[in-house]
Amino acid sequence: MAILTEEPDPPKPSTETTPKPLSKSKAKTTTSSPPSSSSSTNYTNPFQFWFYFTLTVSLVTLFFISLPSFSTQDPKTWFFNLPPNLRQHYSKGRIFKVQLTPNHPQVEAFSIQDGPFSSDHRVLIVHGFGCSSFAFQGIVKSLGLKGVHAIAIDLPGSGFSDKSVVVAEENVGGSGGVLGGFWEVYGQIKERGLFWGFDQLIEKGYVDYEEDDIRVSKREVVKAIELGDEEMGRVLSQVIDAMGLAPVDLVLHDSALGLSANWILENARLVRSVTLLDSVPSRTALPSWALELPVVREAVLGVGLVFQSVLGKYCLKSVGKAEAEAHRLLLKGRNGRRSAVGMVKRANHSLDLSEWSGLNEVKDLPMRVIWSSGSSKEWSEEGSRVADALSQATLVSHSGGAWPQEHVSEEIAESIYEFISALPKSTRQSEEEPIPEHVQMMLDDAKGNDHHNHHHHHHHGHDGHAHAGYSDAYGLGHGWAV
Repeated sequence: MAILTEEPDPPKPSTETTPKPLSKSKAKTTTSSPPSSSSSTNYTNPFQFWFYFTLTVSLVTLFFISLPSFSTQDPKTWFFNLPPNLRQHYSKGRIFKVQLTPNHPQVEAFSIQDGPFSSDHRVLIVHGFGCSSFAFQGIVKSLGLKGVHAIAIDLPGSGFSDKSVVVAEENVGGSGGVLGGFWEVYGQIKERGLFWGFDQLIEKGYVDYEEDDIRVSKREVVKAIELGDEEMGRVLSQVIDAMGLAPVDLVLHDSALGLSANWILENARLVRSVTLLDSVPSRTALPSWALELPVVREAVLGVGLVFQSVLGKYCLKSVGKAEAEAHRLLLKGRNGRRSAVGMVKRANHSLDLSEWSGLNEVKDLPMRVIWSSGSSKEWSEEGSRVADALSQATLVSHSGGAWPQEHVSEEIAESIYEFISALPKSTRQSEEEPIPEHVQMMLDDAKGNDHHNHHHHHHHGHDGHAHAGYSDAYGLGHGWAV
C-alpha cells in the first residue's frame, strides 16, 4: 500500500492546480504561435515574389529568344514552306554568282528582269536595308512594258540570295586557351584517327598536341554576309559587266545610296543617271533598332502581327497581311537578320550629299529624287533636304510609302521612265561590238527557261508552284553565273 501511495506522488506536480494556469498560459502561447508563424511567412513573401518574377521574366525572354529556332534553317524545307506569292516571285527570277571577296568562294544572288535586252534604256534597281526585289516586282514589270530593260537584284545577304558563306580561318596554336587546346586535340584526333588518340593516352597519359612551337590550324566557319561599300562595288561591277548594262540607269533605294556612293564616284563612266527612290545615307525607313535590340528583334521577326505593325508605321502604306508576311519571311529566313544589320552598320551614314554631288566625277550625272508623300511629315521633309543637297536633281513625289507597293508601281515606273527617256540616248553595246559569248549564252539560257516557265504556268498556274526557275541554291534546278 505504501508503494501504491508513493506512485501517485511523482505525477502530483503535473496535476497540481498551480501549474494549470501555467499550462493555460502555455496554451495561450501556443495559440499565439500561429501569428509568429504568419509573421515568418510574411517575411519570406518578398523573396517568393522576386523568385517568381525573375522566373517569369526569364521564361518570357527565353520564349522570344527561341522563336527563331522554331523554324528550320534547312534551305529546301524553308523554301517549300514559303507562301505561294514568294514561290511565284522566285520562279520568275534567276540565280547569278558574284565574288564578294578575293580568294573567297562565290556566292549566289537572285534577280528578276523584264523588257527587251536590246533596249536603249537599261535600269538596275538596288534595294535598301531590310528590303528585297520582292518589293520591286510591279516596277520591273511596268518598266518592261514601256520597252525598258529593267533588273532588280537581291543583294547578297538579302531576299533569296545567299546570306552566309563558309570561310576557312587560321588558328595559331595556343591562342585559344583551354578551349583552344580542346579544339586542337579534337582536330588532331579527327585528322589522324581515334586510335592515334588512344596510343597517345597509353604511351604518355595525355594527348600531345603541342609537337611544334607554333602550330597553325584551319577550320571552316559559317559567317553571315555583311555588305560594305567595297562588296557593293564588286556586286555592281560584276552585274553591269556580265549583263552588258553599261551605261546603266541606277535606281537606288533606301540605304543603297550610302553603299554605292564610292562606286559611282570611281565608275561614273558606267553610269548614265542616278535615281534616288526614298534613299538617304543618314537613315533608313525600317528602324535598325527593330532588328538589333535583343527581345525586340525576336518579337518583330517572330510575330507576324508585330512585324506588320512596324512595316505599316515606317515602311509601307496600308500593308496587307500576305505582303507583310512575305517581307518577314525573306528577312528572317536563313538568319538574314544578321546580314541586314551588318549591311546597315557598314553603310556610309555620314556621306555629305552636297560635297559628293559637287565632285567632278559626279556633278554632270543627271539625277532624280522620287520621294514618298504617303509617309510621315518628317520623311517628306527629308526628301526635300535630299533634293536641295543635289543641285542637279529634280524632285517628284509618289503616293506610296518608303517601300514600293503594288498599287504605286505604275506611278513610280512612270516617273523613272519619264526621267530616263528624256536623257540623250546611249549607244547600245551590240551596235558597236558583238555581245560577249558568255552573256549570249546566259541570254539564250534565260530565253529557253522563260519559254518553259510560260508553258509550265499554262498548265499549273493556279497552284502557285512554278518549279522551272528553281536553282541549285535549294537543290531544285539551275541558275546562271555572271
